[in-house]
Amino acid sequence: MTFYKFSVTDPWRWRIAIAKRHDVLYGKFFAKKAGFISKKWLPVFANYRRDGYDFDALFEDEKAPIKHKNIMDHFMENDAEIYSYELKKLAGFGKDGEKGFDGAITSLMMQTYLCNCDFRKRINQKGVEYGWDVAVYSSPEHIYGYDYVTSCYKEDPRTSWGKIVDYMKQLYPEAKDMQIRKILKWERICAADII
Repeated sequence: MTFYKFSVTDPWRWRIAIAKRHDVLYGKFFAKKAGFISKKWLPVFANYRRDGYDFDALFEDEKAPIKHKNIMDHFMENDAEIYSYELKKLAGFGKDGEKGFDGAITSLMMQTYLCNCDFRKRINQKGVEYGWDVAVYSSPEHIYGYDYVTSCYKEDPRTSWGKIVDYMKQLYPEAKDMQIRKILKWERICAADII
């Protein structure tokens, strides 16, 4: 049996360490790819990506599918941290259930309703950890509180978009507008509304 030791420069190791700290959020936030959003910028992203909607209101206005609701129901009433494999079962996905669990999780992360709050090993019936680290999901509200996460809801989502773009241009002055739009854009908001 071969064991691999992670080096201190291994990005996989740092992703796990950073997700546990909660001074930044980790998830699929950028063009459906994994990345980090700082606590400072989370309310701005949440306002832009959610268009001022809490998830329950989004679903009531028929702007979210039932498969997303089946996932979010497990985070709305309590401060849950749920292993990915447990959430898949709880939300009715799997062999004989709903399809598209990973896509639904990615979509909910892109809208900032979910994030990876940790990576932990599974625990067997004897209480012993085993295997690879598994994603643990939570809501940003669980980590930072509802009032903080929604603190930019009073501003127009287009204003939040502008702040994010301006900041990206400061960080990456060589980036073209189309590149920034591609990495930051969320499909529900039409490009004409944000340019």
